Amino acid sequence: MHCLFVGAGAIATEYAAELDDGPLSLAGVCDLDSERARGLADEYGCPAFTDLDTALRDVDAPLVVNLTSHAAHAPVTRTALEAGRHVYSQKPLALDAEVAAELLELARERNLALGCAPGTPRAPSQRRAGRLLADGRLGPVQLGYAHAHVGRVTDWHDRPDSFLDIGPLYDGGVYPLALLVSWFGPVESVRAADTLDSWPDRAERRPSAPSHVEAMLAFAAGPTVRLTASLYAPHRSREFYGLELHGDDGSLYLRGTGAMTDSPDAVRFGRVGREYVDAPAQYPTRPYRYLDPVESLAAGVTRGRPLRASGRRGAHVVAVCNAIETAAESGGPVDVPDCGAAGDPVPVPVVSPGGDRTDTERALRLPPIGFGCSRYRDGEYVDRADSIATALDAGYRLLDTAELYGNEHRIGELLAAPGTPDRECLFVLGKVWRTNHRPDHLLDACRGSLDELGLGAFDCYALHWPEAWAHRGSLSKLAEQPVDRQEALTFPEDDSGDIETADIPLERAWANLETVHERGLAHTLGVCNVSQGQLETILDTASVRPALVQIERHPYQPQTDLVAFCHERGIRVIAHSPLSAPGLLDEPVLAEIAEANGLTPAGVVLAWNVTRGVVPIPSSTTPAHVVGNLAAAGQRLDAEDCARIEALRRPGFER
Repeated sequence: MHCLFVGAGAIATEYAAELDDGPLSLAGVCDLDSERARGLADEYGCPAFTDLDTALRDVDAPLVVNLTSHAAHAPVTRTALEAGRHVYSQKPLALDAEVAAELLELARERNLALGCAPGTPRAPSQRRAGRLLADGRLGPVQLGYAHAHVGRVTDWHDRPDSFLDIGPLYDGGVYPLALLVSWFGPVESVRAADTLDSWPDRAERRPSAPSHVEAMLAFAAGPTVRLTASLYAPHRSREFYGLELHGDDGSLYLRGTGAMTDSPDAVRFGRVGREYVDAPAQYPTRPYRYLDPVESLAAGVTRGRPLRASGRRGAHVVAVCNAIETAAESGGPVDVPDCGAAGDPVPVPVVSPGGDRTDTERALRLPPIGFGCSRYRDGEYVDRADSIATALDAGYRLLDTAELYGNEHRIGELLAAPGTPDRECLFVLGKVWRTNHRPDHLLDACRGSLDELGLGAFDCYALHWPEAWAHRGSLSKLAEQPVDRQEALTFPEDDSGDIETADIPLERAWANLETVHERGLAHTLGVCNVSQGQLETILDTASVRPALVQIERHPYQPQTDLVAFCHERGIRVIAHSPLSAPGLLDEPVLAEIAEANGLTPAGVVLAWNVTRGVVPIPSSTTPAHVVGNLAAAGQRLDAEDCARIEALRRPGFER
């Protein structure tokens, strides 16, 4: 779609630089400064104008991108709308709420799209923070602190006059306001506000509007947020565009409400009583682009659906800024019109939703990485409660549990504690131990595990191993038994000291497992530590097909054929023990790939699994490793690196 840029300053250069990567083309440039207009237009081979009416008459562009100075946004947008053009405006939409409302009405009457910056609520770290909110981590959110430290514009901007004229609210304050409105909906009232005229006495140019603003904002959805917007506080302050939200169950920190790029520590979560933990991305992210919301607006026009949602939000943000100014002059509270603004839709969970699941032919929707909850670490049993809590706080949403681990009651305590994700946002995999393959034992084991976990059903329940052993008793709360008793129950021996097996063929064990599904105790079924031949036996005889297979998988033992066999049949593969093969993390090849990709050797192994469509479930008791493993899942490797990793295969590998 052709577009007309109105305004050819520094921000226009940023927008124009992204044109080659998308569906928009620059058909003309208009700016009061003829030299600036001509410079940008010549670069993109289009005409330049100094008069907007002439540009609108001569340029066949259905979309106007308004990149003028703050005070010019409203009149330029009005002129473009009256000329029948769709408009995307830089922020703010206007400086007066009534004018902003008139622009919205004009766009509605003429069935035109009207969008407004900032679009950064859709940027990667902001979306991740929004997902944490949607997961129910914070509980009811009651309090927040938002900053917009625009800084001394006379130091960093070549044309600071526009900023000095309007103050920090309309340029910087709009970033946290737009994000908060996208999460919580409109601001209901400004409870109180105050302003300061702080500025260095030595400065030749001074703001004509207050340089520092503080306001208490009450959102209709619940939270009260203190907003600080300042030209005096430097933009290199500890808080630039930081936001901290506090709920009944936990707190969330977002380093930049206006950030366009991402980093592993951009979002942090801290449940009540625990330290903050980084919550890195689990999927590849790309930086937010200035043109992203413009392209979305253009796509809506192409589909015959002129979008105005961001315009309504922009108008409401202007109304909030106006109300803050009123409250600062006359005291609060001051009611704020909603301007039709609404919060964005709640993100869907990243796992398959709970409830009955009958479509076992379709591959499960799983997070790219899970967390192993086994207690067995380096030759001894350890308490995993703290590390599992850290994993949940960092953002893991798949927990690998088993009755063998003996700690399901401890996990259950965590799942019931404040600050834990809502149940529908978690995928819980349970496994029955090989001493419980008989029908009654298997059902009792499943019900016992669910009771200890505090769950109504597993998302997937699996055979831990295909072979059956003799039953020696219940494994309930195994971790609380003496170690020798644990070993006697889980590794039964005959009179000769050998493992005592049970005569339960795999197809019979699977049929017994299907009873769990029939009783509604598991949405899907799976099997662990199987060969391809054993899996084929199950597929040949099963009434309920396995949805998930868990195998030991790492570069020494990639099991490529079995993975391909599963993927061809829509069966998800989970890789246990992905990092624990002796000597693996010392391999020079992994070190080389790690250095080239900004990863650790462990991160390379995890990213390799994820790249190949396999879900690794690393296990660690070190908080930095817990977070680092999760961040590694957000990267993908190229085919050459994957091939080099798979060349480490050792056919005779044994632990």
